[in-house]
Amino acid sequence: MPPLPKKKRSDGRQGKRRSHSRLQAAAISTCPQCQSPKLAHTVCPTCGYYAGRPVLIMSREEKGPEQ
Repeated sequence: MPPLPKKKRSDGRQGKRRSHSRLQAAAISTCPQCQSPKLAHTVCPTCGYYAGRPVLIMSREEKGPEQ
């Protein structure tokens, strides 16, 4: 037989081990061009800008009312 634990692991010790295993909230920032919320380190889905330069060519219908 394989080796087995001699004693039950307590709930407190189990909780300490699992304390970092929770879900993290998404890092949401605002776009410096159009001020709409977007995920960090991604192209803005509203205006198509990333790091201050246009990356996606958006049509007039896709752009927000600001542009």
